[in-house]
Amino acid sequence: MDVAVTTTSIYEPQALPTANSDKIETMAVLISSDRDELFFELGLWLSGLESFLNIRNHSFVEENRAKASSRDWTKEFRLTHSTLLLCARLTFQLSKILKQAPASATDENNLDLIDDLGVTQNDFEFSSDGIYKLSAALKDAILLNEGMLRAAPLKFGEWMAWSNTLAEKLKSVEIVAKLITRAEKSGERFLPEVLTALLESKPLPFATEADLRLVLPRFAKILKWLSVIETMLQTDEPLKPSLLIFSRIYEQIQETTAYINNRLLRFPNEEDELFTQLDGAAYTASIELRKVYNYELAGLSEMRSTPLIYAKIETAFALLNDSFQLTLINFAQLIDPNIETHRIFPKLKTKLEQSLSLRQNLWSLLKSVKDAEQNPDKYPKGALHGQLNDFLKTSVNFLFYKDRETVERFIEEVLVTRNKKDLVPILHRFGAYIETLFGQVNMRVVLASQPFDPEQ
Repeated sequence: MDVAVTTTSIYEPQALPTANSDKIETMAVLISSDRDELFFELGLWLSGLESFLNIRNHSFVEENRAKASSRDWTKEFRLTHSTLLLCARLTFQLSKILKQAPASATDENNLDLIDDLGVTQNDFEFSSDGIYKLSAALKDAILLNEGMLRAAPLKFGEWMAWSNTLAEKLKSVEIVAKLITRAEKSGERFLPEVLTALLESKPLPFATEADLRLVLPRFAKILKWLSVIETMLQTDEPLKPSLLIFSRIYEQIQETTAYINNRLLRFPNEEDELFTQLDGAAYTASIELRKVYNYELAGLSEMRSTPLIYAKIETAFALLNDSFQLTLINFAQLIDPNIETHRIFPKLKTKLEQSLSLRQNLWSLLKSVKDAEQNPDKYPKGALHGQLNDFLKTSVNFLFYKDRETVERFIEEVLVTRNKKDLVPILHRFGAYIETLFGQVNMRVVLASQPFDPEQ
């Protein structure tokens, strides 16, 4: 089935008043914010499209390359088609906003209107010939993409030809690079305010401050792209298009780790705490990269099950987002060792509390299930049922979606099974699953500094 892409509603500009007033000030805020959001969204999706077309650089396909070469690649064509349609719509909305301010500013009573609206000279560079060329290129690409989809199924050779053609077509439109650059600059400013304030207020050695000012924006940019995926998860949007954003994130992580590794090779003092933090950040990024792209996202474009796609995207997002947030926290604590974690990322405090509670309850449940398995005649069934029902009401919500359904199914089986002979093998399987799940929860990034003590 075709893949649809949705985007947040964008303010549709109306005719501007001809006199400076509170209405103009209000309109300025609306147009400025919507214009910036459109610039970012368009640059983000164009960057994702650019990276997705270069699919050879990352692993969304199976490990078996022979199978990947022979399978149907129509899903990838549909993903590019839906993204091209989204980019065309964003381009149209952006052109309307950019055309409006200059036209209204011609009134002699509104000579300062352009300044009031926050329109910059860079915006005018986007508003003329560049927007038209981008619209024309997107229209041609959409028509060509639709023609190729009518010839489905499509193989690897056709995908390669199409991806190379579209990549060259986008590269030939000068404004595409400008939009991507503008979006990435916006991403680099996505640092938490507390961390930005620390950089400005705390005295640091010149070399340390210089390194942090070069490295931190790279991680902020990755988190900005991840925040879009988080919004897609929260608003129940189609999730397959997020593969394009993950494609760009993959390249951003690769560029960041390469930059850090090159810096480490030239670092004068390996005993320096900054060296340790940079080395740890690069190592962690490489580990999470393999987890996400070689396992969670591999072959996802071919999947049809909506729950499975959601589970994969949710896990991939959580692995990367938590990892890079904690990386920024480590850098913040390098600047100020007394800074509290939740001041930088308040949501991490909630995640930590939930993970600690989940881990403890899983351990308690594991012991109860094993005791019940070993002594089915003597173990109080009512106590076990009560514990299982409590887990369903509370801790099960702290699991990833992919694990939640399995746990709920096991608990339901235990609750409805009356025959002790049938119950024992169910408890055995459930206990083995909980043990594995407990190990996975204990490996969560937020629990890295919270070792588990079974005696506590």
